[in-house]
Amino acid sequence: MKSIRHSGRRALARWRWGALDGPVLFGNSFPKSGTHLLTQVLEGFTALGPAVDSGLPPVITFDGPTGKPRPLAAILVDLARLRPGDVAYGHLHAEPEIQAALCADGVVPYFISRDPRDVVVSHVHYVTEMEPNHVHHRYYTEKLHTFEERLRVSILGLPELDVPFPDIAGRFAPYLGWLERPEMLCLRYEDFLSTPQETLGRVLDHATARGFKCRVAREQAISILHKHIDPKRSPTFRSGQAGGWRKHFTPEVITLFKQASGDLLTRLGYEPDANWS
Repeated sequence: MKSIRHSGRRALARWRWGALDGPVLFGNSFPKSGTHLLTQVLEGFTALGPAVDSGLPPVITFDGPTGKPRPLAAILVDLARLRPGDVAYGHLHAEPEIQAALCADGVVPYFISRDPRDVVVSHVHYVTEMEPNHVHHRYYTEKLHTFEERLRVSILGLPELDVPFPDIAGRFAPYLGWLERPEMLCLRYEDFLSTPQETLGRVLDHATARGFKCRVAREQAISILHKHIDPKRSPTFRSGQAGGWRKHFTPEVITLFKQASGDLLTRLGYEPDANWS
């Protein structure tokens, strides 16, 4: 059924734009880092030129109900389903084969990250309140009783669970390879909030540099992309703010985070060194 809908969407896009001969637009992200925001921006390209919202489910590394890793072959099959002009998204590690697929000619890849301190706070809310089918929901709601207990687990992980849950540095590590790929435009969630026009301009320019044929003047195109951002359309939207971690990080939690994260904040550009508080 999803394949039929995919074909129908493409037929409508061809009626509007003619041949769908543009690149795939793929938004990759670390979970809870602005996935839906980036997806909304990329969906805006369907109003700019030969692009179509594929309507396909996200291409993910871990199976949702079980939390177990999906076979690499299955992930590559999902990516191979994408056709020229499709807009799609997912949460994919920087494995060599996946890098080859997403950084190939004919693909415009993006990677969005968010301050890991805000990520762990968002993760607590998501697992506890928003996703009762999450593999760790019962543990967070039945074994942990305060927000700080849950926050500590989201930072330190719990490798001993049936589905191992690494600490925050361990969860980010498989994504860091994307930072080294020039084909991948790496974005920060916070930049969409603080400098939206400049950031959207980078998004647009990256697409046109990799083959997207924009049929709209640049400034108008940026305005259209901006109008497609509507956080309240995200099923996991809560506050959409940056820096909310400060409300929840006690001195003890800050110490734990520093121990667990190592140089992660520096590598992602959120702090110049470890002397933050």
